[in-house]
Amino acid sequence: MAPRTLDAAAIEAEVDQVRSLGIDGLRGRWRLMFGTIPPRGLTKDIIARMIAYRIQEEAFGGLDRQTVKLLDRLARGEKPSELNRRLKAGTALVREYNGERHTVTVAPDGFVWRDTTYPSLSIIARTITGTAWNGPRFFGLRAPRKPGNKATSAPKASPAGETTGSRSKSLRSEKDRPSNAGPGLDNG
Repeated sequence: MAPRTLDAAAIEAEVDQVRSLGIDGLRGRWRLMFGTIPPRGLTKDIIARMIAYRIQEEAFGGLDRQTVKLLDRLARGEKPSELNRRLKAGTALVREYNGERHTVTVAPDGFVWRDTTYPSLSIIARTITGTAWNGPRFFGLRAPRKPGNKATSAPKASPAGETTGSRSKSLRSEKDRPSNAGPGLDNG
């Protein structure tokens, strides 16, 4: 679809004119723009918004390829957290572990912790804890695993401090576990 001549004031006036139309006028305009009658379930407001979008799309161009792919993934049911979410350089991630505060700064080429640049958060988390951790989970960028999923559920602490769940046989003794570990957190 080739963009029309770009006159922002004329486009705005055309969109305002669409907003002022009644339902019959909107249905007629829809037939002119889309070559068919509007679907039955669409309200007057939705019809007007779709016509206004099409006017602007023809004038200024449509969505870029990356946005179209993002919307397609969302339409297929992917969750936003599964999408390619990026942290911007300069973002500070703070985590307190065993009474010590750890601050990691996102850099263009990795993550800076204690004046050293690391390629991943998982390496930093492993260095801090001495055990294997998912770095984004350790720094709170991912939610803990959902309870009830037996294949991936983390061990749960009972009131007595004993570990229960699908991974109750741990290689570490209770004294080796991080003291701030709570229910649902994956410590290993």
